[in-house]
Amino acid sequence: MTTPLVHTADHAAGLIREIRLNNHPKRNKLDIAMCDAIEAAMLAAVADGARVVLLHGEGTVFSAGADLSGDVYAGGFYPRLLQMLGTIQTLPIPVVAWINGPAIGAGTQLSMACDLRVVNDTALFRVPIVDVAIALDEVTIRTLEHLVGGSVARAMLFTGAALSAEDAVRSGYAVQAGTFDDALELATLVASKAPLTLRHLKYEFAHTSHAPYSDEERREVAAAAWHSTDVEESRAARAEKRAPRFTGR
Repeated sequence: MTTPLVHTADHAAGLIREIRLNNHPKRNKLDIAMCDAIEAAMLAAVADGARVVLLHGEGTVFSAGADLSGDVYAGGFYPRLLQMLGTIQTLPIPVVAWINGPAIGAGTQLSMACDLRVVNDTALFRVPIVDVAIALDEVTIRTLEHLVGGSVARAMLFTGAALSAEDAVRSGYAVQAGTFDDALELATLVASKAPLTLRHLKYEFAHTSHAPYSDEERREVAAAAWHSTDVEESRAARAEKRAPRFTGR
């Protein structure tokens, strides 16, 4: 029986879909099959009504990057990787990543595609393209520059330097340090917010992604949020001094 490349689990009555990379013997390295599995799991979470995805790696590593053992960069891997990353960036629900260990190369790119990051004390990020003599795409370079700042991004890319967990929090790349439970708590908080507003935010943040939404698509989801029944629920909850119960309608 083939071992699945990702495991999934539900939390908060199905509002949170946990996706765990499940290839720790190979340090959760990425290849086309793993990209396929991640993308399918992300899309299934949306189809099943989850409001947030919580992504992490099995064992002691988030992802050690591309599986170079099969000459992956010569086999169509990089376009497939970018497609999968674009799916995460444009997913209509937020993706929280718990970085449970090193995220190297394509593993760092995977973490960058997520919306919020929580790091444990063994997490680190490296993009050693100067050591393997390849080029990165423009979106990845610009996104890294945006997330950690131009000086840090240049140091990481020009020298292959690592970004530590502490520096990830300091730079804002990670929202906090913590355990899986801390990441789940953050995901639970996000899942309690207005789903249509979260969707609109995702559409807007996707402007720097591999597959940005059109102006018309962004206007449509903004209008859906403004005209939702959740707007009335928010008003009622404030008047009744209680937490709102959003339905996404």
